[in-house]
Amino acid sequence: MRKVVMLAPLLLVSASPAVEQPSPLRMRATVSALVAFGTRHSLSDPNAPKRGIGAARAWANAQFDTIGADCGGCLTSETIARDFTGPRAPNGVDIVDVLGVQKGSDPNRVVIIGGHIDSIVGDVMDAKADAPGANDDASGVAVVLEAARILSKRKFRATIIYAVFSGEEQGLWGGKLLADTAKERGWTVTAMLNNDIVGNSVGQGGVVANKSVRVFSEGIRESEDLKGDLARRMNGGEDDGPSRALAKTIDQVAAGIRGGLDAFIVRRPDRFGRGGDHLPFLELGYPAVRFTVAAERWDGQHQYVRTENGVAYGDTIDKMDFAYLAKVAAINIATIRRLAAAPAAPGGVTVQGALSRDTTVRWQPAEGAVKYRVHWRRADTQNWATSRDVVGATELVLKNVPIDDNFVGVSSIAADGSESLVTFAGPAPRR
Repeated sequence: MRKVVMLAPLLLVSASPAVEQPSPLRMRATVSALVAFGTRHSLSDPNAPKRGIGAARAWANAQFDTIGADCGGCLTSETIARDFTGPRAPNGVDIVDVLGVQKGSDPNRVVIIGGHIDSIVGDVMDAKADAPGANDDASGVAVVLEAARILSKRKFRATIIYAVFSGEEQGLWGGKLLADTAKERGWTVTAMLNNDIVGNSVGQGGVVANKSVRVFSEGIRESEDLKGDLARRMNGGEDDGPSRALAKTIDQVAAGIRGGLDAFIVRRPDRFGRGGDHLPFLELGYPAVRFTVAAERWDGQHQYVRTENGVAYGDTIDKMDFAYLAKVAAINIATIRRLAAAPAAPGGVTVQGALSRDTTVRWQPAEGAVKYRVHWRRADTQNWATSRDVVGATELVLKNVPIDDNFVGVSSIAADGSESLVTFAGPAPRR
């Protein structure tokens, strides 16, 4: 068994060298604390003081309280709960999400970062056996808490929700609980970043994959009805829905972190035939993606801790790489820093230009935008290639950019240069 312990300080350099970087040591301490609860199965004792899901959630809540105290009350803790029943909880279970809430100057617009705190072993109904859940998904919780510690030191335009989910292994229930809460409270969700299994760089069979992290995003939107699907088919926007726009932004952000990881953009909602806590957000139409390691180690997932034929099974901390985990956290943090500081993405982005060599782009103003960036690319490519900034207007004529051969989108820019997601341009509504 190969042990990966890499705790030297990171040298991740972004555009702002004064920005604090994630700490591998601190993230290891988070994972160690969560593993020490023995099991975090959602059906384990919610009232035991030192073992089980209840003790783990109380610990997470206390971490948010400490972070909030350190920043003078800029971040507050909150819990939301609901009873769920299903095949993996036939008698029902109280699912509780622990949230850290950092209010922004535009409090109803939110950026969400999440990871699930619950864990399981080989028998999904065994709530008593040790289920350390180091990588699945104490690693994701470590990213969430590290993001809160670093980002709480700055004020933002959008509210940041730091989410610690329960019930992921029972049916993505913690994600559904928060997605439903977002809808009930009328939040405008700019982005949801789900971190699930993000802490190993050596995968099954010993394959080393320490240069990239996978980012999964939907193309055709699950929330769209048939009419919306048909319109997207005609407009050619299959690769430019809100979640794919979020993934492309993450790719751009990751590319700007020297010494960091490549964001490997996987053009499907999740791993083949599997899912995570971002999927309930997609069902409601919110932009959401999943971060997962480049190479999973399946004998370290959903296993009883044991050794058979020389193979060590179980989701234990010795299989993790904390320098790698800190690099995943750096991408999350830089993405949130950008999107939470930026204005909302422009709405009502339309194009006209049939039977013309020119394309006219129009959009609705976004509060707080000092300018807009019009992006375009050839229709046989995936990434924006050319852009032009527009100040004091919400319309631009692109000369010699024929609409039949190009895709167009528009983003909002803040005074500090922070840029929103790109809104894909469609046809103007018929009157």
